[in-house]
Amino acid sequence: MDYIIIVAGGKGLRMGSEIPKQFLPIGGKPALMRTMERFHEYDEALRTILVLPREQQDYWHRLCEEHRFDIEHTVVDGGDTRFASSRNGLHAVPDDAEGVVGMHDGVRPFVSVEVIRRCYDLARRCGAAIPVLPVTDTLRHIDKDGCGHNVLRSDYRIVQTPQTFDIQLAKRAFQQPYQSRFTDDASVVEALGHKVEMAEGNRENIKLTTPFDLQVAEWILRNA
Repeated sequence: MDYIIIVAGGKGLRMGSEIPKQFLPIGGKPALMRTMERFHEYDEALRTILVLPREQQDYWHRLCEEHRFDIEHTVVDGGDTRFASSRNGLHAVPDDAEGVVGMHDGVRPFVSVEVIRRCYDLARRCGAAIPVLPVTDTLRHIDKDGCGHNVLRSDYRIVQTPQTFDIQLAKRAFQQPYQSRFTDDASVVEALGHKVEMAEGNRENIKLTTPFDLQVAEWILRNA
């Protein structure tokens, strides 16, 4: 049995909105619902776990009633960090479960079904997989003097979600104490010494962070 953990703990501060960004509408529907629908489209049998701050959960339930949102899911409390939120989500997966668990940003509503499938299939074979994109802009490493130098962009990749793992591997990884180098879920698994494979991502899989991102999201929806 496979699982997806949707982590949605944003407060929308950079959006300049009082409404948390995962609840902001895209085409009249909260972004978080569109995210969850994409995984339901991939596999209706996928077990969905939604990680939300406790103070946002009542509002979420009202939104589900208002939009008649009926995708079955389990809601668990968010943590103070991404690491803690992902760990809380994993606690909702049975300890003896076998299969693949994905971890996805709630504000990435345009991940393609093909990317989801690639990540789950690759994790099934290799234990851990993340979607990535090549870097198209020039990158510059900033030195201590503030000047820095250009680096080869071919040496880097842009990392997206879902990040997918063998369930038992993920559970072992998140038993580790938190470290500042845990910048995403894959870095937690890598700390065990396990290699993380890369799958091709999709450009539309943007993370909604600023008001401009919402404008891009509306354009993507209209032109999908």
